[in-house]
Amino acid sequence: MIKFLDKPDTEEEIFKSLNSIVARWFKKKFNSFTESQRYAILNIKKRKNILVSSPTGSGKTLCAFTSILNYLIELDEKNELEDKVYCVYISPLRALSRDIEVNLKQPLSEMENIAGRKFNIRISVRTGDTPTEERQKMLKKPPHILITTPETLAIVLTTRKLIEKLKAVEYIIVDEIHALANKRGAHLSLSLERLQYISKIYPSRIGLSATIAPLEEVAKFLVGYDIKDGKVTPRECLIADVQFTKEMDIKVLCPLPNILETSATEIQHNLYKLIDSLVQKHKTTLIFTNTRSATERVITHLKEMFPSRYLDEIGAHHSSLSRRIRVDIEKKLREGKLKVVVSSTSLELGIDIGYIDLVILLGSPKSVARAIQRIGRSGHKIHEIARGRIIVLDHDDLVECSVLLKEAIEKKIDKVQIPHNCIDVLAQQIYGCAIQQRWNIDELFNLIRQSYCYTTLSKEDFLATISYLSGQYALEARDVYAKIWYDEKTREIGRRGKLARMIYMTNIGVIPEESFINVIIAAGDGKGTKVGVIDEAFLERLRKGDVFVLGGHKYEFLYTKGMNAYVKASVYRPPTIPSWFSEMLPLSFDLAVKIQKFRKIMLDLFEKKKTKHQILQFLSNYLYIDNNSAEAIYRYFYFQYKHALIPSNECLVIEHYKEQGKKYAIFHSLYGRKVNDALSRAVAYIVARLGGRDIEIGINDNGFFLASMREMQVTRALKMLNEYNLREVLEEAIERTEIFKRRFRHCATRGLMILRSYKGKTKSVGKQQLKSSFLLAATRKVSNNFPLLKETRREILEDVMDIENARLVLQWLNEGRIKIKEIHSKIPSPFSLNLLLQNRADLLKIEDKVEFLKRIYNKIKQEIEEKL
Repeated sequence: MIKFLDKPDTEEEIFKSLNSIVARWFKKKFNSFTESQRYAILNIKKRKNILVSSPTGSGKTLCAFTSILNYLIELDEKNELEDKVYCVYISPLRALSRDIEVNLKQPLSEMENIAGRKFNIRISVRTGDTPTEERQKMLKKPPHILITTPETLAIVLTTRKLIEKLKAVEYIIVDEIHALANKRGAHLSLSLERLQYISKIYPSRIGLSATIAPLEEVAKFLVGYDIKDGKVTPRECLIADVQFTKEMDIKVLCPLPNILETSATEIQHNLYKLIDSLVQKHKTTLIFTNTRSATERVITHLKEMFPSRYLDEIGAHHSSLSRRIRVDIEKKLREGKLKVVVSSTSLELGIDIGYIDLVILLGSPKSVARAIQRIGRSGHKIHEIARGRIIVLDHDDLVECSVLLKEAIEKKIDKVQIPHNCIDVLAQQIYGCAIQQRWNIDELFNLIRQSYCYTTLSKEDFLATISYLSGQYALEARDVYAKIWYDEKTREIGRRGKLARMIYMTNIGVIPEESFINVIIAAGDGKGTKVGVIDEAFLERLRKGDVFVLGGHKYEFLYTKGMNAYVKASVYRPPTIPSWFSEMLPLSFDLAVKIQKFRKIMLDLFEKKKTKHQILQFLSNYLYIDNNSAEAIYRYFYFQYKHALIPSNECLVIEHYKEQGKKYAIFHSLYGRKVNDALSRAVAYIVARLGGRDIEIGINDNGFFLASMREMQVTRALKMLNEYNLREVLEEAIERTEIFKRRFRHCATRGLMILRSYKGKTKSVGKQQLKSSFLLAATRKVSNNFPLLKETRREILEDVMDIENARLVLQWLNEGRIKIKEIHSKIPSPFSLNLLLQNRADLLKIEDKVEFLKRIYNKIKQEIEEKL
């Protein structure tokens, strides 16, 4: 049973329950408890399962550890501490594990000073970075608090000597749970069930999270299910929802009152002048961009425009930088040596980076939760204000961020989607279980289904995975050997081979290795000339015939072989895929729907003939925005209304437009890029089957377009789609694509079909991909429902795309809740411009882009004036 806590405990009750040493330390250090601590400390002391959702800097770590330290100190006073692990703390980041070790040992040291003696409480970190000698020490003298990561926990669960020390674990803490709504989370959910199976004591599970929703589902993910007599029921869990107790100061800013009638030079100058002004008013500023390339660009421009201020006091932090550089930046931040740090997504989680008093977001963070998490990095101390400024430079961003601001102020959070029934993760964990001990498969199946992520796992998929792991698909000719044995008579499984544990330990994990792809001009002799590299995520978007820009030149994509992409250089068509596309964060579906509803409100205001003054007043009140932003949004919607039609949550507009003989069908489907990816591929596939050829696809969060030199039956194709046939159509559409090839490699590697490491030798990503190509062909011959083929389809449709919400949109269309309206325009409408422009972005300088937009808007203004 999941239950929300509606009343926190009093400070008097908490202090009274604590050991005098802990109580004295708390009073001396903080004087009082935070809201999250008042909800959690006593409930953890009572051994309750609890999920605490609270902003960064609200004392979450201590709310989890206070009762545990209190318990260990009392055992130490009685000389009753055993050589076992009492608490397992799991963090998604290795760096965060190091932080927690420091942040735990310091309070413990201060409590020792109050007690006047040393405690015998041991705290240790066990991750992939832990030296061998440290690991050996843990086997002899296990830590009472073990700090680890999801991957290392899975390894620990196969280590015999350490398993003995885990047989009476009393507390499990999962930190930063909002960062685990992915395959790492699915992997961890199974490890938690394995850990609970090992422990003779029912451990109390404690989840710590920043802003996240829906909390009931996250709580189920944390605690799992009980299965009895075939009945599945969620275990008990309390929820402390204190995520909005911290005061936040958030504003959306635009550097200019009218972006369209300003030169690119002036826009850039005003942008960096605004950033500099904000930075100089604060002690330390953290700037978030949405791409790694934008991070580097911001730093370059700030250094060039203000060399005396930013030469040595600015740093970059993103995933493409080496670990050494990232750790150095974090250290300098903690020491107060940097005035500003620019990051993409790598500083979103709660690594201790010292005092930040302002967060700037350049462009939309694409979800309310992410905005609050990022802004929550400022004012990290308790009772301080989290201050954030979102700077926007185009109309779509302005509308998106203004609605996002409204949702954040009104405390409405978009929902996370945690993946279910990931077969590659399942295969990896079954192998770990087989190494741990012999299992009856029915007992193992029940254990797996206790995980939130596998409660709906079918017996068919489970047995197919067992068959694959036990070698029943006869893939030895492709060097895929059985990893477990399965006795059909006794219905038992176990590990096979002396190297099982080593293979498992060196190949565990769910984060795929990725590498750059060589771009080679195809030649008749098969050699060709290398012209540069692209990343794998970008390659996944390419289809045969797509045009992209690299090093200022256009290339047409032909085919891939291993880690080489072969292209044609003599191309005269414009690009079809922008180079930065793979880096962009997708807009959350929930926020997209809210923007659609806002569009409907604006349409109604224009339809009711409201005056400009009335609409501006409404915008200022409804969206909490300033006059400049209200004016810009009004003009954007006014031009769209007068020139074409405002799409909304009740109307899907398909805009037909011709340019130089090419026919465009623009779908104004503002549902986020993941939904639009699914819808665009499905519609394009049916259009092609109806006789269309050489169809070009462009997508963004606000919609998608199909383009061709021939006529396209797009409306007929859309009406042929429904919530029931979408999966089948998409599975056919993706089967021979680059995304399928790459994702199959990821799944095959996770599922231990391809070993990254064997007997001390490491297989490069290129060799993994080459092996994957052979295995893909082999498994297709064996069965179209081979477990890892099935998982590849699931991952693409459910994780990369968003088939569930795409089905929901199709359901709304078929029920008539959304009407389809077609329009024909000589000049593309304002709402379509960013979508059409993005494919030319690599060829256009910012000056050309601004001039293009000004020219189009002037034409629209002229057309509107002629109508009047």
